[in-house]
Amino acid sequence: MKKIVLLSLTIIVFYAMKAQIKLPGIFTDHMVLQRNVPINIWGTAAAGEQITVQFNKQQKAAKADAQGNWKAILAIEKAGGPYELTVVGKNTITIKDVLVGEVWVCSGQSNMEWILADAKNAATEIAAANYPQIRHIKIARAVDVIPQNDIVSGSQWQVCTPQQASSFSAVGYFFARKISQELQVPVGLINTSWSGTNVETWISKNGFAGNEDFKKIIEAYPTGMPALIEQHKKRMEAVVNIFEGGETNNDTNTALWMKPEYDDSKWKAISPLQLWEEQGLPNFDGNVWYRKTVELTETQAASTTSLQAGMIDDSDSTYVNGIFVGATINKWNAKRKYTLPQGILKKGKNVIAIKVMDNGGGGGLYGDAADFSLQVNGSNFSIADSWKVKVDKTSIQFSVQPNSLPSLLYNAMVHPIIQYGMRGVIWYQGESNADRAHQYQTTFPALIKDWRSQFKQGDFPFYFVQLASFNANNENGFTGSQWAELREAQAKTLYLPNTGMVVTTDIGTANDIHPKNKQDVGLRLALLALKKTYSKNVFAFGPVYKNMEAKNAKVVLYFNETAKGLSIRNDDKILTGFMIAGADKQFKEATAIIKGNTIIVDNATIANPVAVRYAWVDNAAKANLSNSENLPAIPFRTDNWKGLTDDKKYKVE
Repeated sequence: MKKIVLLSLTIIVFYAMKAQIKLPGIFTDHMVLQRNVPINIWGTAAAGEQITVQFNKQQKAAKADAQGNWKAILAIEKAGGPYELTVVGKNTITIKDVLVGEVWVCSGQSNMEWILADAKNAATEIAAANYPQIRHIKIARAVDVIPQNDIVSGSQWQVCTPQQASSFSAVGYFFARKISQELQVPVGLINTSWSGTNVETWISKNGFAGNEDFKKIIEAYPTGMPALIEQHKKRMEAVVNIFEGGETNNDTNTALWMKPEYDDSKWKAISPLQLWEEQGLPNFDGNVWYRKTVELTETQAASTTSLQAGMIDDSDSTYVNGIFVGATINKWNAKRKYTLPQGILKKGKNVIAIKVMDNGGGGGLYGDAADFSLQVNGSNFSIADSWKVKVDKTSIQFSVQPNSLPSLLYNAMVHPIIQYGMRGVIWYQGESNADRAHQYQTTFPALIKDWRSQFKQGDFPFYFVQLASFNANNENGFTGSQWAELREAQAKTLYLPNTGMVVTTDIGTANDIHPKNKQDVGLRLALLALKKTYSKNVFAFGPVYKNMEAKNAKVVLYFNETAKGLSIRNDDKILTGFMIAGADKQFKEATAIIKGNTIIVDNATIANPVAVRYAWVDNAAKANLSNSENLPAIPFRTDNWKGLTDDKKYKVE
């Protein structure tokens, strides 16, 4: 009898909970609603339940359908607030401090997710971040194979104050600050971003319709997370076996792996300059050991003072000749430098062993070659060449990652907000697609068209950031550049209506994929919005290549968006960044001079030039063409010769 009573109570509580009106997680105190458009308010309740929505001077009725879903559409509101949003049924929900203004979705990978606390001049910026009409919500990270109706719990709208702003998207904050100052209206930022993610995971399954490259992947799409996890586990086991050092049975006594006498001859060779995801270990989270053998003379061993091991994503414990010399926890973008005790090194063979612990996203050693060295007599002894690696199998995390399959982030982090009114999107992504840059010419436009279809708010503004300068693979105009090809794919996307692109070749950092200068990125995005969306009289574009003409062993280049004229950025004396080639397709550095609104390019050794490239390198920081507004020119090429990524296609990892 007692069991029956308890069961009955459980059923009553279950149905009582089910009857509760519920709003999606995007609705919280301090939220911003989009002005001058009908406002959707939606949620769940008991089937057939009558709901009343009250906001400002409006009151609307709604009724839950058979599945318990309901929606009320409020009439347009002008910018203003604060107001309260009240939803009444069998229970009452009140959302406080609601503003009406401009809402922008901020999305992409790490350079959009990058927080204000890690931006340039962070302490000064945070102290001045007192803009209570700017609001920010970070959508909690989640993946799913099925489009979700709600975000995972934990996301909250925050008011822009020095106490709160440090965790805001830095790019989003600087964008919103300019927009709010110019328009004098509230600005809301919906930050749905995740570091290290490719474009495919942000596109819905419907967005791949008609794309032959993805047809089989979408047709075989798992029906639920358990099936995906099992698929992912099998793929990961196959990949990890390659990195296990060729041994039949994994050596679980990892304490031996730091010892100089340990035999690592079967371990796999790897470059310390790139994350392991870029070297055949995709989507792996767990522990991996790195080992490097260094031969030193007696004098070198006695005079070595410190070890530099680049940056390590996420954490490390570092040993030299089996002796612990230092550790850094969860600082994936911090350079490692450890002081070495006197006498730790010896004449002959010395072994550096680093246990790398990765919790998600990218993993491993990475950075510039100059940051991998021993300090010997005040000089650098390079250790930037090949290292050995082995996976600690006992640490493998088989959790599904955003890049495990297309659509995972769209399903969990975009689909839940598609009914929310907004003005447009700012987007900063592409680094994770650089190795398939040519395919990005298809997938990136597909994302924009897909989101416009899903949000059902017309061809809303979609403004994006072109890749900054970075020594990704140390590629250049002589050998070709994947990053240049990705920038080209981004620029080609401008054929879509109501799009705009910010150029950041002058902003990047050669040895850091995350330039700290997010101020100029946000400002340039804001200039695009002010000009194209809000019809303000501002300059927002750098020079855009138009066409070329070969004349007497020289090439004349013509441009649009020259403002009051072409110029050399930052008062440099010489125009740089141009390369020129004849029919043999062999590029050489070119002399370039400005003549009016044209540029004359030549190289004395090329009698009949046929092609010119500008800023066609990974790190294009030295390319300095701009206009009178000091806005950098879009990198370009005049040829259509085959690139490094033309044949690279997406594959499930």
